[in-house]
Amino acid sequence: MSSQKRRSDRLMLTVPLRVLGMDAGGDKFKAEGRTLVLNRHGAKIQLSQKLVTGSTVRIVNLSNRREADFRVVGPTAPPTEKGSEWGVEYVRPNEDIWGIRFPPSEGDVPEAAALLECRVCRAAVMARLSLVEVEVLDASGVLNRLCQNCDGKTPWGYAEKQLTMDKALPTDARPEVVEDGPEKRRHRRVALQMPVRVRDYQGGTDISKSDNVSKGGFSFVSEKNYSVGAGVMVACPYSPTGQSPEVHARIVRARPIPGTNRKIYGVSYD
Repeated sequence: MSSQKRRSDRLMLTVPLRVLGMDAGGDKFKAEGRTLVLNRHGAKIQLSQKLVTGSTVRIVNLSNRREADFRVVGPTAPPTEKGSEWGVEYVRPNEDIWGIRFPPSEGDVPEAAALLECRVCRAAVMARLSLVEVEVLDASGVLNRLCQNCDGKTPWGYAEKQLTMDKALPTDARPEVVEDGPEKRRHRRVALQMPVRVRDYQGGTDISKSDNVSKGGFSFVSEKNYSVGAGVMVACPYSPTGQSPEVHARIVRARPIPGTNRKIYGVSYD
């Protein structure tokens, strides 16, 4: 899965920051830091102060003195001597402290959905995620989310089971899963739905959603006919509002979805 999972253009830009909040012990803190990557919805920031996942912090842009409240999504890299890195999102999405004019949105950009599992009680749910949360999951492996079974916030990660490709995964339904067996894939797959674009070598373009994703590729549903073995160019995730890096890939599996004119295709990165 790509590290460039964003709902809008990502800018690798350093902006000096002041971050104010409460630490894990309930004491107030004030720390200086900087942005590493930013976009219209949030940022990846670096500072020496350890943040609390799920907490709200006040971030001041020291370049223009604009400030806003942000939710701490989670760490995006292990701590180093330079500090720790964190993904943060605006509490109020319409705010802007960067002073940068991003391209206008061309309609709603779908967010992601993933099959997550509570690491305490092993409950599994199909959950909607922002793409910042996807990046944190890819980096740290867990997100803190409310678990109704545990009656509190617990660590959640991708469900540790292999998924079948026999049917599409509707967002509001629990997908079919099978335990690892003789057909275990080279890379572990996770149920992660995000926008994707597939372009064939004849000029056709298909914008769909991934059904599940691994480091080696993904699957998607389409009404178009792709031949197994055909080369394609894919962007996963795809954003119509910004740059979506493409990579060479190949169609490696195709299975019809009973009762429909659609197929679920498996894509392997070249």
